[in-house]
Amino acid sequence: MSGPAVARLAVYAGSFDPVTLGHLDLIERASALFSDVIVAVGVHPTRHPLFSVEERLSMLEEVTKPMTNVSVESFDMLLIDFCRQRQARVIVRGLRAATDFEYELQIAHANADLSPEVDTIFLPTRTKHGFVSASLVREIASHGGDVSRYAPPVVCDLLKKKFVVKK
Repeated sequence: MSGPAVARLAVYAGSFDPVTLGHLDLIERASALFSDVIVAVGVHPTRHPLFSVEERLSMLEEVTKPMTNVSVESFDMLLIDFCRQRQARVIVRGLRAATDFEYELQIAHANADLSPEVDTIFLPTRTKHGFVSASLVREIASHGGDVSRYAPPVVCDLLKKKFVVKK
């Protein structure tokens, strides 16, 4: 890595397909803890997301607009390489349940082995968002259900357009 790292730059990465209120809560909390936060949308060649990368970036840019220290980018490499490239010192990960912890800890250990100068910080999801996942939001929306308790308004509107339910 060339040059000094930005000491308080954090990266919060995910697929955000779509962004949920749980994601937004973690972004807001990370933006209060760190001077700068990159919300990084992972691009995986083997996955088939509901929303394109461009749509997910647009959604995230819209919902994070009030947070002036938050930027949104996509990446198609190892997260740890993205962090090194951006000179980020911290990866922020959300934990919804104990089952998340084992997987996330394994990834954090691998990242620490690959790049010891980058730390992983775990933030527990707020209780009201503990059961919310992007897949749950997609499932409810695909059947015409109301997801306004789980996703920002812009996401709800886009989900309605994706899932036109025939009655």
